[in-house]
Amino acid sequence: MRNVSDLASRLIGAYDRVETIAPLTQQEPGFTMADGYAVLHEIQQRRKAAGWRPVGRKIGFTNRTLWPRYNIDRPLIAAVWDRTLVLADKLPVSFALAPFSEPRIEPEVVFKLRSAVPVTDDPHEVLDCVEWVAAGFEIVQSHYPDWKFKAPDCAAGFGLHGALVVGEPVPMAAFAGRDPAALLESFTLTLRKGGEVVETGRGSVVLGSPLLALAQVSRLLADMPQFPPLAAGEIVTTGTLTDALPIAAGENWDSDYGILGIPRLAISFS
Repeated sequence: MRNVSDLASRLIGAYDRVETIAPLTQQEPGFTMADGYAVLHEIQQRRKAAGWRPVGRKIGFTNRTLWPRYNIDRPLIAAVWDRTLVLADKLPVSFALAPFSEPRIEPEVVFKLRSAVPVTDDPHEVLDCVEWVAAGFEIVQSHYPDWKFKAPDCAAGFGLHGALVVGEPVPMAAFAGRDPAALLESFTLTLRKGGEVVETGRGSVVLGSPLLALAQVSRLLADMPQFPPLAAGEIVTTGTLTDALPIAAGENWDSDYGILGIPRLAISFS
């Protein structure tokens, strides 16, 4: 395989210039998931050296219905940074798309952690580790033309992460008298563009529940000691509830989380 440093430079260059490059799996025959995460680790080390501060994680491709469409066979993880996190202070959030390559929108459930998350299949165990929940839009991007890639390309390519827009947080204490674990599995999200319904998605499409997607982050990290485990204070987004949909300047999107009862999120692209 070509030097990891060289491949990291190619991707950072594509990011900075808002360009696409040939997938690394085409450039490097035999390029594996381990190679992809080695490149991602190099990128993240450079980001930190340049003053970027990691504030959380994203897990992608938790919606298994999308795997065949994108030639993916597993979830992926990457960092969320202080420079890619947007905390909504008013709606709609105004968001410029110029810095992003082939951007798409993903409506997601976002958590802030109050403690580390165990590797578990019990959503209630995960719930005990959560400080708050919020609506989120992840703005994903592809530095590979036309969103054609394989899983190792995604791992290396920032996990496709562009930005994370987070709505009004709801403390878990606000669910008193209700079972948030059951609600997070059964709620239906409605995604609209220009006031028209584009798509809906149930909480269970992301690995059974956004809580179980959160546990999957810990499971993946347990096998990758080069990346730190989840810790208190991190903001984690758990994967798209719909397809990743193309977006363009001039569009207005909003999401409603139904019986989950968290505030809607609205965004205006320029």
